[in-house]
Amino acid sequence: MTKIKLPELLAPAGTLDAFKTAILYGADAIYAGLPGFSMRARAKINTEEVKQGIELAHAAGKKVYLAFNLFAHDHEYVNMPRVSETINYLHPDALIVSDPGIVMWVREHHPDIPIHISTQANICSAHTVKFWQNAGAKLCVLAREVSHKEFRTIRESCPDVGLEIFVHGAMCMSYSGRCLLSNFITGRPANRGACAQLCRWKYDVVLREKETGVEMPVTEDERGAYIMNSKDLCLMPRLAEVVSANPDSLKIEGRNRSEYYVGSVVHAYRCALDAYARDPENFDPAPFMENLNRLETRGYTTAFFDGPVTPDAHNYETTRSTSDYHAAGVITAADDKNITFELRNETRTGDEITFILPGTMESVSVKLPELINAKNGETVEKLAAGMGNSILIPRAWLGDKYADKFVPYVLAYKKKNRE
Repeated sequence: MTKIKLPELLAPAGTLDAFKTAILYGADAIYAGLPGFSMRARAKINTEEVKQGIELAHAAGKKVYLAFNLFAHDHEYVNMPRVSETINYLHPDALIVSDPGIVMWVREHHPDIPIHISTQANICSAHTVKFWQNAGAKLCVLAREVSHKEFRTIRESCPDVGLEIFVHGAMCMSYSGRCLLSNFITGRPANRGACAQLCRWKYDVVLREKETGVEMPVTEDERGAYIMNSKDLCLMPRLAEVVSANPDSLKIEGRNRSEYYVGSVVHAYRCALDAYARDPENFDPAPFMENLNRLETRGYTTAFFDGPVTPDAHNYETTRSTSDYHAAGVITAADDKNITFELRNETRTGDEITFILPGTMESVSVKLPELINAKNGETVEKLAAGMGNSILIPRAWLGDKYADKFVPYVLAYKKKNRE
């Protein structure tokens, strides 16, 4: 039997905990950035944490790519000696770049570091891929606007350069994320990671009479409020087609997302890819979609996979999550008797939490007969999240089958408590 070559599964990390979570749940590679260094100006991770994350990833046989995809102004090149020192200190496996001037700078000052061209360069054709390949790129992240049919054409025309596509995450209503709404209205630059998410706002349409300045509301129907609110990208239903087209890397969006989101999405795609490799002819995405449907999501769309998007790609009614579930918490410590479980949402006696176990689609659920406050050992009826609030869960409640999988950074979810 011919062994199927799977694409790399690339996970985001906006915190050191996200690094650890992505590694635990099976990412092949991780991408991260630093404030002022990339599109995520409000990154929660600092240089030392990125350094720790890279060392942990390398120890686990994973790669780390450093986002350097800002569009630089002339005055910013003054800071490049400091940037160069940071790159040398971190030793990333590649730099993700979008600005041609930065590409030239990297080739001159860091010729041994592979260059990956960011989705911000909105690469939509084989011609553009070849341009960047000739400029020194080892991999191109294709624009989200590229259809699957177009990808296959690009792959055939560009067999000797890496191609990466987004498979999951938030969608921006602007072309390849090149948004100016936030800059224009709030002064927060979207393309420096400070986006005010104006496409998620609810809008009232108002007609202003030119002569008098009188404002008159325009009647809206039930689809008229959230006019720019895209659903979230999810290619899990089409994963077999994606893999069969031979991409080199599948990218998950979300450097500003929680560790719960990162771990859950990585887990679902890791298990799905491995299932496809075992039996591609009978691959069924449905079980893995069940896991993704439990996440906080605006609803899912395959976006441009089949060509131009349709109205189904947008949610005109709300930006609220369509899921009945949310994060319960994460294991922070474990010994022979108990696990310490830090809460991410309020938990009550009688709540059922389900642990997402790395390396398997099997899960373990436990209905909590009581809540044991980890700080003092007292039993309480409910406990809020925050301030490190944690509970102790005796291992006797969890069974023996997967005892070795209850380790730090393992996640769990629960149904939302409804009053």
